[in-house]
Amino acid sequence: MKIGFIGVGVMGKSMARNLKKGGHDVEIYTRTKAKVLDLIDEGFAWHDTIASCVADKDAVISMVGYPKDVEQIYFGDSGIIANARKGACLIDMTTTSPKLSIAIYNEAKNRGLDALDAPVSGGDVGAQKGTLSIMVGGEEKVFEQYKPVFACMGTNILYEGKAGSGQHTKMANQIAIAGTISGVAEAVIYAKKMGLDVQTTLDSISAGAAGSWQMSNLGPKMMRGDFAPGFFIKHFIKDMNIALDEADTIGLPLEVLKCVRDHFQQISEEHNNDGTQAIISYYDK
Repeated sequence: MKIGFIGVGVMGKSMARNLKKGGHDVEIYTRTKAKVLDLIDEGFAWHDTIASCVADKDAVISMVGYPKDVEQIYFGDSGIIANARKGACLIDMTTTSPKLSIAIYNEAKNRGLDALDAPVSGGDVGAQKGTLSIMVGGEEKVFEQYKPVFACMGTNILYEGKAGSGQHTKMANQIAIAGTISGVAEAVIYAKKMGLDVQTTLDSISAGAAGSWQMSNLGPKMMRGDFAPGFFIKHFIKDMNIALDEADTIGLPLEVLKCVRDHFQQISEEHNNDGTQAIISYYDK
């Protein structure tokens, strides 16, 4: 397929590469050309406007930062919806507001376009290896049509339901991560303060009931003080706020999530551009 890719950052760059490896013709748009010179050298065509990037594509994939960024690139005369060709599928893989995904779906249908919300989990490593979990909302027949495209980027690809359902599933994912990563941080700092060998402790508990992706992948980084971002704290705070807002609309108290969000906010000024494993700094005071 001919695919336009909007938002070629930490995650998007690897995802675009995997699409190209899968045989798709991928063209990209970024606001700053200098940030994708490596992709241009690899044969990706770069566009300086969204309109030219999406004009003749079978599918348009977006992977940007915040809901405001999603809204900006999709709506308006220079946005994706106004410039995509009739019959194209718009696939937003950003973690964003379910309400915004529904708005995109409705406007796309009015213009003769399909739309899927397809947020991912698996971080930069999953993006690089093409092993992301992809949670898809929209029409099931459209999902089935574009499943081979998703297969270039992920291995756990599931249809979640109507428009917005992919985003709601991702919120459940982030809620689970919030409690887990804080639990790992507390375990690491407990082992350290008690004079244990932290790596031995992690080796001991990660193989049992306490084991998790967060422990195996981020526990050692916490131990080393390696805060290089696979997933930015600023983006995790954004996700947690979306989940809390959605829960508020139905009167659902998410007390653990709120507590974890507050802890992340307390370290955000210093660590906003670090990876989520930097939450260890909250406990290591």
